[in-house]
Amino acid sequence: MELSLENINKIIEEKIIPVLKFHNGSCTVSSLDLDKKTLLIKLTGGCAGCPSSLITLYNGIIPIIQETFPDLEVELDI
Repeated sequence: MELSLENINKIIEEKIIPVLKFHNGSCTVSSLDLDKKTLLIKLTGGCAGCPSSLITLYNGIIPIIQETFPDLEVELDI
């Protein structure tokens, strides 16, 4: 799969948001730098400001995205 904003949004919508909805949360892409292969994710709803947000990022969001794009660096936009 080609690294693009469209493909990342598809992964987020299909695999990540359904899980975050269990906690009344969601996430969006804040920015994607294709040259540096860096993705900034913003947690929203019940996930915004949650003390477990870093656990959600490192144990949930990053592994799901890196399944498809292993070289992409994913960071939390706070």
